[in-house]
Amino acid sequence: MTPFNPNLAATFPPPVMEARRWVDGKTFTAAKPLINVSQAAPVDPPPDEMRQAMADTVLHQPEVHLYGPDLGLPALRSELAVNMTRHYGGHIGAENVAITSGCNQAFCAAIATLAAPGDEVILPTPWYFNHKMWLDMSGITAVPLATGADMVPDTAAAEALIGPRTRAIVLVTPNNPTGVAYPPSVIAAFRDLARRHGIALIIDETYRDFHARPGAPHELFTDPDWQDTVIHLYSFSKSYRLTGHRVGAMASSVARLAEVEKFLDTVTICAAQLGQHAALWGLRNLDNWLAGEREKILSRAAAMREGFAPLADQGWRLLGCGAYFAYLEHPFDMSADDLAQALVDQSAILALPGTMFTPEDDPTGVRQLRVAFANIDETGIAEVQNRLAAFTP
Repeated sequence: MTPFNPNLAATFPPPVMEARRWVDGKTFTAAKPLINVSQAAPVDPPPDEMRQAMADTVLHQPEVHLYGPDLGLPALRSELAVNMTRHYGGHIGAENVAITSGCNQAFCAAIATLAAPGDEVILPTPWYFNHKMWLDMSGITAVPLATGADMVPDTAAAEALIGPRTRAIVLVTPNNPTGVAYPPSVIAAFRDLARRHGIALIIDETYRDFHARPGAPHELFTDPDWQDTVIHLYSFSKSYRLTGHRVGAMASSVARLAEVEKFLDTVTICAAQLGQHAALWGLRNLDNWLAGEREKILSRAAAMREGFAPLADQGWRLLGCGAYFAYLEHPFDMSADDLAQALVDQSAILALPGTMFTPEDDPTGVRQLRVAFANIDETGIAEVQNRLAAFTP
């Protein structure tokens, strides 16, 4: 057999796909159906009005079936720039925005402009596994930055990890997997740290629209020089239920987007046109609908917190809760890997173990579990909590 790229071969398998295999060939009863809290993605289709607009686009706009500009539809870039300026303050121009095939591709493109094999990127732990996977397969070292009991990274600890090959620090807020939203002061401090060392701050706000904080979640864009340090990532997938259409975005300097254009042209040429038109329609028409979706998610997060007391009495800890996620510490004398698979068999719950979000030698991951609750209502959340409380190893 011909050889494999060693970096790709050494990259761990996709965690969500791995977890799905745990339920292959298994049956669940009507009395206790499987509750899938493994994936942080909407399972419902976009709202009817958006789907109608998409259908009209397919039928009546011939250009939607053709290649578009590498950096995205000009109208979408402009509309998102206006949206971001309204949301954050400061100024983001259309020339600062690129549209990508999902937020994961935005991250990959950002890293491609920053780092080469042998370089380093700092990732707070627990980390978003796809970020770690891309660094691994690119031959770039992911340097873990342990977070404290509040799941928030510390700039002093980060500064101690910066070396001559460090190219970026990555923040995900609200965080995947913990759900924790980083305070504006922390985000600003990481910006200052990155600027001081001449490296990039990549801030992934995939779950921005489900932030519990009223108003702007940070003030990065009010800094007139934000482009020299900040690379911002966003996703339309979660906000408008467009996961299958793969539409994300990056905001950065014009010079960096010229490099991003090379990456996009080589990988996908452009993000899918239909998804881009849908995102544009959503930005123009769905503010009220999106506000309602945010309230649903905030209500589910509140239900997770308010119903946690019986689990806390049994030794469980709620380490973080917000956006789509609750991040738990379990009380059992077993690895989270084994616990997650036992929960499938005994409790009909599919969740991801903390070991999928931490380095192999990190002892915290074996005690942790991620519950992605966005696709279950308050009744479903109560059922998950009841089943966890009833679980015995």
